[in-house]
Amino acid sequence: MRVAVVGPTYPYKGGGAQHTTELAHRLAAGGHDVVIESWRAQYPSFLYPGQQTIDAPEGTPFPGTVRRLDWRRPDGWLSAGRRMRAADRVVLAVLSPVQVPAYLGILYGVGRATRTVALCHNVLPHERKPYDEPLMRALLRRVGGVLTHSEEQAGLARGLTGRPVRVAALPPHLPSTTGERPARVHRRLLFFGIVRPYKGLDLLLRALPEGVGLTVAGEFWGGLDETRALIDELGLGDRVELRPGYVPAAEVPELFAAADALVLPYRHATASQNVWLGHEHGVPVIATRVGALADHVTDGVDGLLVEPGDVGALRAAIERFYASGEPERLRSGVKAVDPAPFWSAYTEALLGA
Repeated sequence: MRVAVVGPTYPYKGGGAQHTTELAHRLAAGGHDVVIESWRAQYPSFLYPGQQTIDAPEGTPFPGTVRRLDWRRPDGWLSAGRRMRAADRVVLAVLSPVQVPAYLGILYGVGRATRTVALCHNVLPHERKPYDEPLMRALLRRVGGVLTHSEEQAGLARGLTGRPVRVAALPPHLPSTTGERPARVHRRLLFFGIVRPYKGLDLLLRALPEGVGLTVAGEFWGGLDETRALIDELGLGDRVELRPGYVPAAEVPELFAAADALVLPYRHATASQNVWLGHEHGVPVIATRVGALADHVTDGVDGLLVEPGDVGALRAAIERFYASGEPERLRSGVKAVDPAPFWSAYTEALLGA
């Protein structure tokens, strides 16, 4: 099958780019003729406050990549769609409603003869704008099918379109690690990744018990000054290290090696790689029961689960984690995930969507 995947890939960074790249590799390994139609300019900078691109690839770039799409060039959207008319399947990786105008232009160029799929990382954003739902409705009503990463997201999609909606769990797309695994208890936790309000860093700061440190490493999408003020208010300046900014892949193993656990205090979530990322680096995960996080943590075996939005419950979970012998016991239960069965099921669902 000839498959065109439209989405970010290197030099773009982050989970969306890693997923697009790994998807192309997996489809090609399955015998399909694959091209990635990617971006030379994906978003206006005011809509994406973080660092958009990186200098060195975090994994193996996909050789069959075309980088011509530009958010400023609608004529290029149309011509990209026309190029993809020869494909048997066109997959649109949807990470934000901001992409919808370009994707509508591509769909117009593709025409109705080619089967199209919207691969929705999130059907609607965690923090929504008034235009998000109308844009996503316009897109999902014009594709042939939709793939989401959870039943919850599928329900959102079905509320916007009558097109067929399939569900497949987000498969692992993790960087390989050969870094040092944690060997002793540091009494330090890690909060890792883009910092946004729904991820609950403020809850974790309020829940942090005495004698426990925290490293916060990742881009702040706003709120950095407020976070610093909260740290000062709580008197945590000597125990909380802030490392704002994108963390290159080469620096990630050292961060995890210095932590006893990864903490994911999310208020709500959809699909996430972060539990698997923690386990890949050999650390247990303390997470809230939201989205797919609870699916990937076995409570009391390789981490701990707690109800979302509850500072007292989160503090109790951290204290339970640091009971005598518990960090070592939970660490011994951590196993890296095998990505192969996840990708097999995922590509089958995608091509059938």
